[in-house]
Amino acid sequence: MTEPRFQTGLKHNWPQFALLVLINAFVGGMVGLERTILPELAETEFGIAARTAIFSFIIVFGFTKAAANYVAGRFASRYGRKNMLIAGWLFGIPVPFVLMFAPDWNWIIAANVLLGINQGLAWSANVIMKIDLAGEKDRGLAMGLNEFAGYLAVAIVAFLTGWIAAEAGLRPYPFYLGIGLSVLGLLLTILFVRDTAGFVQTEARASTVTQSRRPLFWEVSWANRSLMSVSQAGLLTNFKDGMAWGVFPIFLLAADLSLSEAALVIAVYPACWGLFQVATGKLSDYTGRRVMLFSGMLVQGISLLAFTLAGSYAGYLVTAAMLGIGTAMVYPVFLAAIADLVHPDERAESVGIFRLWRDSGYAFGALFAGLLADRFTVETAMFATAGLLIISALIIARRY
Repeated sequence: MTEPRFQTGLKHNWPQFALLVLINAFVGGMVGLERTILPELAETEFGIAARTAIFSFIIVFGFTKAAANYVAGRFASRYGRKNMLIAGWLFGIPVPFVLMFAPDWNWIIAANVLLGINQGLAWSANVIMKIDLAGEKDRGLAMGLNEFAGYLAVAIVAFLTGWIAAEAGLRPYPFYLGIGLSVLGLLLTILFVRDTAGFVQTEARASTVTQSRRPLFWEVSWANRSLMSVSQAGLLTNFKDGMAWGVFPIFLLAADLSLSEAALVIAVYPACWGLFQVATGKLSDYTGRRVMLFSGMLVQGISLLAFTLAGSYAGYLVTAAMLGIGTAMVYPVFLAAIADLVHPDERAESVGIFRLWRDSGYAFGALFAGLLADRFTVETAMFATAGLLIISALIIARRY
């Protein structure tokens, strides 16, 4: 019989779930600190002109976050979800101080190592805890709310840092936001978050999903057709985002947009990504995961092509919004799909493996875009990435 205190579902666990949503907004806000102004900081304060060098901070962030995701998933059951979340915040607190006072670009790289660990541990632990609380019926909605909070915060902080930088300079004022986010996130976690291991044990006793007979890393990465298709789509979605993170500020400023106009366009993309995820996550509970994943990857590819060709401030705003909506169609569904397909006892590690592949996309996308932008143009990098997104949609149609 299920213990009432370990009964899954948003209705039964909404206070703790709402707290985790708020904390995940703080986690997302930490990424927003860099979103608009770091490429500009590289060129104006450190004299780094080569686009590949500017993308170096994204590459380091992506690989570090990917590795931290795997660590969080692999060891969450052993050491506790809450402890992983606390550890993530401890790595995040130094980040805004390093960004404020960095004397050279190597310090920026070091800050992104810390930020990658912060994001991998904190966001992964948060995701796993929400899946534990929500149960199967509300899984898509739960992931929609999680990603909504995180990426809306990315958008808000990206816009605010761009606006503050335009008014008061690139440093130190924009990074004060990060100090508040990290300190509040740590305090809320220590004082009010409860671990969710009891919910996993309850769900595992009732689960009809069999445990994998193969190593989980191989199962999630390749052997299981559905899990493999989700993993490759996750990688290419963040591949696109790693490209956008580095390319969009350069592309928009070269198109004669002001810093504040570019900041708004850059913010619209993750804002729509965040806002629409509540609807798309819940919708996938009814339509099934495959329909949303295929459609979302296709919309991303087409929107990125349109963004490249938009040619006006209004056009960039509209196509950035469509790119965000396409991303919203897949992002919460990835995590819900992984949770659907694996046994509850294997959930934390499987989510960590998926997020290892997904967030390595940041690094691969930034490296790919930097090399193409240096060799050809930033538009070439955007066109090529759009093509990969469309191919990813076809893989989902064939293999999921």
